[in-house]
Amino acid sequence: MIKSWMVIAAVTFLVAIGGSVIRPRDVKWFRRLRRPSWLTFEPAIPVIWAVVFVCGAWSAYNVWERDPGSSKTWFLMGFYLLLEIVTIVYQPLTLWLRNLTIGTFIGGTGAVLGWILAAVVAPVSATAAALLIPYLIWSPIGTYATWELAKLNPESA
Repeated sequence: MIKSWMVIAAVTFLVAIGGSVIRPRDVKWFRRLRRPSWLTFEPAIPVIWAVVFVCGAWSAYNVWERDPGSSKTWFLMGFYLLLEIVTIVYQPLTLWLRNLTIGTFIGGTGAVLGWILAAVVAPVSATAAALLIPYLIWSPIGTYATWELAKLNPESA
């Protein structure tokens, strides 16, 4: 029998893989951008996102296990999926379009959706809401970094 955590992990992984559809020339463009001097932790960003996604999947699992299969739980699973999709499209859209303003908008949208999800999930499971804290912290930082990149690279804004 397939366990709920397996399905949640698989969906999280598949959606995350979808965000890696980027072209080498787009990565080259991004690497050439001027960066703010405080952005010293850039090499750690993939690890940070990995932690954020693991915590998000674990949060979804906690919600699912509270009331498996109910319409409210399915709604919340859809909300988790929406948040992951919005988060994942940041990289390919920003890079394909070479537009940091779009990246800032997508990042800000994800941050707002993250706070809404946390507020809706908190009454269902305090643990699930707590597991969203890495997203709630990191998403605004990433959005701010993109906004700063746009200011330093107005030709890409």
